[in-house]
Amino acid sequence: MMAPRRPIHAVSTWVKRQPPKVKAFLAVVAGMTVLVLLRAIVHDHDNLFVAAEAVHAIGISVLIYKLTKEKTCAGISLKSQELTALFLAVRLYCSFVMEYDIHTLLDLATLATTLWVIFMIRFKLESSYMEDKDNCSVYYVVIPCAALALVIHPSTSHHLINRIFWAFCVYLEAVSVLPQLRVMQNTQIVEPFTAHYVFALGVARFLSCAHWILQVLDSNGHLLVALGHGLWPSMVLISEVVQTFILADFCYYYVKSVFGGQLVLRLPSGVV
Repeated sequence: MMAPRRPIHAVSTWVKRQPPKVKAFLAVVAGMTVLVLLRAIVHDHDNLFVAAEAVHAIGISVLIYKLTKEKTCAGISLKSQELTALFLAVRLYCSFVMEYDIHTLLDLATLATTLWVIFMIRFKLESSYMEDKDNCSVYYVVIPCAALALVIHPSTSHHLINRIFWAFCVYLEAVSVLPQLRVMQNTQIVEPFTAHYVFALGVARFLSCAHWILQVLDSNGHLLVALGHGLWPSMVLISEVVQTFILADFCYYYVKSVFGGQLVLRLPSGVV
């Protein structure tokens, strides 16, 4: 007699058999359902943004544990860490000159730990760094973000350079994880600590996206006007959504792997 399948396994098998359009529709429905729940549970939606930064910090802590305990940086993209440090540094500058608040302190702590991870990969654990797998050119990421920031940026009263920097860090944050996804695409096997880190990034991105969407809904769209006019308000929301969808597929396979009891995450070809 065949053993009954676990509900999670049965659902994941059914989803896997669906065509891409159905999968996309299910993902949208799931995202909207979670948004409705968050809107009902979390009364101050600014807490979602703080939670996003906290989850990002937890992900960095997982990397630190991996580097200090296992003495290896295999599977970690140095380029993604450098892009993360770059957008955090630019965002810190913007925070200091434009809107100094609690997020400035959180970004400062995250930047410090990210720089430590970069130092460990470059100088302490360079022998285990998979340079041949980390082959996504940062120029293909940074240059389009910089060009887009020159064209589409906030229309606030701040200095033009500061507004361009602000837009640049928003766009760069949205795609900074691409080199890490490229590493996982090249290896197809993701060890647990790296998988935990990337999943934490996915959760953080979703919480940040939920924060902006719920803020817009609560203000009846007035928040978009407060951000400025033109294409900039829409680009802020698009950047948040892009960050979420870039990692959505990976997060699905991560959850499936965890419920399946697999310690090592094996990604099908073309997932990331």
